[in-house]
Amino acid sequence: MADSETDDETAGRLAALSLPAQLVVAVATAVAAVAAVIHLGMAFLNVSPPNTLSKQHGAAIDDYIYPEFERNWKLFAPNPLQQNIAVQARAEIRTADGGTATTGWRNLSAEDGAAIRHNPLPSHTQQNELRRAWEFYVSSHDEQDRSIGARGPLFEQYMRRIVMLRFGREEGGGTVERVQVRSATTPLAAPPWSDEKIDTKVFYRVLPWWTVTGDDLPEAKNR
Repeated sequence: MADSETDDETAGRLAALSLPAQLVVAVATAVAAVAAVIHLGMAFLNVSPPNTLSKQHGAAIDDYIYPEFERNWKLFAPNPLQQNIAVQARAEIRTADGGTATTGWRNLSAEDGAAIRHNPLPSHTQQNELRRAWEFYVSSHDEQDRSIGARGPLFEQYMRRIVMLRFGREEGGGTVERVQVRSATTPLAAPPWSDEKIDTKVFYRVLPWWTVTGDDLPEAKNR
């Protein structure tokens, strides 16, 4: 009964509105409903198995979903990672006396992991920025680090910017002039109950040295 009275009160308030106001409410409701249907449809097509719609409109779906609504899973096809991938970087610096020096490798993934561990509310940046940047780079470059798509140079610059955000322009008492990135991939050992033999030797993929430009610096986004 209470619900009926509430509905009646709502209907009464709407009826009391002027015709233009009623039209605005109706249009706003319709737009919200259409937006909700589009969002749910795009999200479903993004995570569902390949089908006619997702194949025909894959580019439009990706443009809508990434990066704000990204999901790293698929319906009906769980694919847990079977290896640990750590992204590491080092820098070549120009020292105060005009010489050059190379820093040791910094495990950027481990730094993110340390920031997340025991943190009940880790940031999206700490959880995904570096990991997704590396996935973007690998998917857009071949084993010789040659771009295989139009977005390759963009993803390379994205990686450089993330590295420079971690290092800063000044590092180790000198100015950073070049940076180098590598991944350290460690296959996960088989569980104790399994007879499977897995080689857990670390595999490195080392990228070329990249010269740092002004566009790679954190302050470039403010220009």
